[in-house]
Amino acid sequence: MSTENKAGIDALLTPEESVLVLIDHQPFQFANLNSHEPTMVVNNVVGLAKAAKVFDVPAILTTVLEERGGLLLRGVQDVFPEQKPINRTFINTWQDERVVDAVKATGRKKLIIAGLWTEICVAMPAIQAAGEGFEVFVVTDASGGVSKEAHDMAVRRMVQAGVVPITWLAVMGEWQRDWAREKTIAGAAEVQAQHGGASGVAFAWELQLLATPTGSEG
Repeated sequence: MSTENKAGIDALLTPEESVLVLIDHQPFQFANLNSHEPTMVVNNVVGLAKAAKVFDVPAILTTVLEERGGLLLRGVQDVFPEQKPINRTFINTWQDERVVDAVKATGRKKLIIAGLWTEICVAMPAIQAAGEGFEVFVVTDASGGVSKEAHDMAVRRMVQAGVVPITWLAVMGEWQRDWAREKTIAGAAEVQAQHGGASGVAFAWELQLLATPTGSEG
């Protein structure tokens, strides 16, 4: 990412400029995920996938050796039931021309990546794509590594290469940007209710209170 694009409003994400790549959220990788609580990463990547669907952001799904490492996480596949993940042999996703071609076909330059593991299957494509002119954002809480150190060192290394770390709710917040964006507000609220943790619980409570008659009514 060039220096002039790291600050200012143009540095923020918009749905129209974004393309999402989800990498290797598969059983084998989850089995040795130790940087985060695995259920949290599951929650976050499914929330991210649903947000992309709400905002019409193209999502490219990819797996590595799925016949051995397992099929893509069911929660993600269910968001895009018609899409067959690109199954690779390359560890570095960005060396698979099918993935790169799919990204380039969208015509979008803000590349959002989440995957397992951060230090290998996220860092490699993120660093390479950043060097090829893409503005790369890595969703750190929808990714994870074999240890906290592995994840943290990968994020530091990517930042040095110009990659921007971001969390999944921040991605959705930048896509929504304005609460007057009525086309997506209901969908965004539903995603937050399902996957936003305490914020989702509070939102459900607020809806309950709004639907509860006051003592002066009736």
